[in-house]
Amino acid sequence: VQLQASGGGLVQPGGSLTLSCAGSENIFEFNIMAWYRQAPGKQRELVARVTSYGVTTYADSANGRFTISRDNVKNTVYLQMNRLKPDDTAVYYCNRFPWVSDFRGQGTQVTVSS
Repeated sequence: VQLQASGGGLVQPGGSLTLSCAGSENIFEFNIMAWYRQAPGKQRELVARVTSYGVTTYADSANGRFTISRDNVKNTVYLQMNRLKPDDTAVYYCNRFPWVSDFRGQGTQVTVSS
């Protein structure tokens, strides 16, 4: 597994979670890294991305609630998620942006439910 996401779980609406994703240097170095999610029966969607210099971009659904960051020494990307909603329920994956199929690793399940 080249990318290992962790930190998901079951959380109540309004709660918070922080996801982490570690990978090898060849995947991270100088590349834009991103978080994606896929809910059952839906297409994969981009949640947020971050350049190697720390410039961030968010999907409208995540803007103002989620924060993406990265540690270039640890080759790790993070997603801090606040004020979670049931619509945020999905499997979350990290990968380069744009998505590289060869790099897909295990995602982490986030379930927002009361």
